[in-house]
Amino acid sequence: MTVETAALCLLGVNLMTFLVFGLDKLLAIKRRRRIPEATLLTLGFLAGSVGAMLGMALFHHKTDARAHPGFVWGIPAMYLIELGTAVWLIQRGL
Repeated sequence: MTVETAALCLLGVNLMTFLVFGLDKLLAIKRRRRIPEATLLTLGFLAGSVGAMLGMALFHHKTDARAHPGFVWGIPAMYLIELGTAVWLIQRGL
């Protein structure tokens, strides 16, 4: 896989995660059936942490640490792990 391909995949996953967070917020406002929290967390953990954090910030969604600790603490933690992995891979020329 080339660097460009990997970057496009990451961009796609993050864009999709961002949009899903927005959709879930819209569903919450309209009091409709919601996207399961497990799905939202999984998207964040599958290299979509940036999109998840942007979605949480922009849509003011899942930002209460008492009600949603997995989102408030888990998504930024996953971002740091992804960032560290990316730096490690870049340093090794992969």
